[in-house]
This record gives sequence, structure tokens and C-alpha cells, in this order.
Amino acid sequence: MSEVCYMITITERSREKAFIRLYSEHGVDLSFITYGNGTATSEVLDTFGLEASEKSIMGSFVTSDNFTSIKKELQRRFHIDVPGTGVVFIIPLSSIGGKKQLSFLLGSQEYVRGEESTMKNTETELIVVIANHGHTETIMDAARSAGVGGGTIIHAKGTGAQGTDKFMGMVIAEKKEMLCMVVNTASRDNVMRAIMDNAGLRTEAQAVVFSLPVSATAGLRLAAGNDD
Repeated sequence: MSEVCYMITITERSREKAFIRLYSEHGVDLSFITYGNGTATSEVLDTFGLEASEKSIMGSFVTSDNFTSIKKELQRRFHIDVPGTGVVFIIPLSSIGGKKQLSFLLGSQEYVRGEESTMKNTETELIVVIANHGHTETIMDAARSAGVGGGTIIHAKGTGAQGTDKFMGMVIAEKKEMLCMVVNTASRDNVMRAIMDNAGLRTEAQAVVFSLPVSATAGLRLAAGNDD
């Protein structure tokens, strides 16, 4: 038995394709990528003879069993345990917007549902929506109708299996937008359902929705039925 997890990879942008190839070999056929910069000081970079570089931040979906195999390959092929080569970690998902979206996210990975994680018994959750570019207003209108006050947009790109533009019969548009919103666990299902009904896989937005457990928050006022 296994869990479905969101795998986050942070590495040099120049190594992005190598990571994608490795993941594809293990059946991880879908990733979403955005970019950032490292924060090492110039003194540290000079000491190790390094140059400041742009980072790739990749979000993929794996089963916990599959990640065990992926981790071994990351250590063997990429020496991921050596500082400066990258960071990969997983977060267990607490909810996914339906069986079709689960199949879409996991692709060819084998998945046998296991026991629920105790980490998922939280009062607050982070809902993440990944959708085609240009549909954020439709998604936010749907979320607001279920009581969400607002969210944060992250621009990204999507990658399909072996560089194709289709995955499981669906077009993987290169330009993607990720919307993140924190909600009460009690209202999670209503929010996700509203988004799926108005911007799901059968619409132009082709939104994929999942949620992650949040153990604690600060700066949020989440009254029941009135999420900000």
C-alpha cells in the first residue's frame, strides 16, 4: 500500500532535463516547473568556486513506494546527497479532485491505496490548482463562490511524457498557472468541487486540483465558512 505525494525538486536549471528523464523512466510523466534563484552569499560561492545560477522548481506526483526507487537513483546518478546538487522532497496529498484527476496525475505509476496519514488530520489545508494559462479568474470566481477570499498565482510550464504535447489524450499546454489558497478543512471539499465543476479537465482551463495538509498558520483569519 502507498500514498500519493507531491514531489518537489529544486536544482540547477541546466540539470532540469536530466531530472525529467529520470522521473519519466520511473513512470512520473507529468511535471510543472517554475524558476527561482538561490540565496547563497557571494562569499560562499567564491569559497566553493561556484557561480550564482537560476534554479528550477519542479512539482511532480509520485507514490511513496515509487519515491523509494527514485531516491536511490537520485543518489546513484546525481549524487543528490552532495551539497549543491539539488534537493528533492515529498509531501503527502490529503485530497485529489476525483479518480480521473488521480489517473491524470499518476500516469503509469502503480498505486494501491494505503492508510490515511495522521498528518492529514489538520484543521487547515492548502488547495493547489494547476490550470492552463489565462483562466485564473474563472477558477477564483468558483473558489469565491465556495467562500474563499483570495489566493496566490505562480506562473509555471507543464511537461508531458517524453516531451510530447499530449498525456492520457489531453493536451499539456506549456504555459501553466498554479493557484494556491489556504482554507479550512471543513470547506475544502466544497471549494474543490466548485473549481472542478467550473474549470475541470473537460473545460478549456483543464484544472487539476489537489490539497496538502497544513499543520499551523500565522497571519490568517479562517472563520468557519468564511475563508480568507
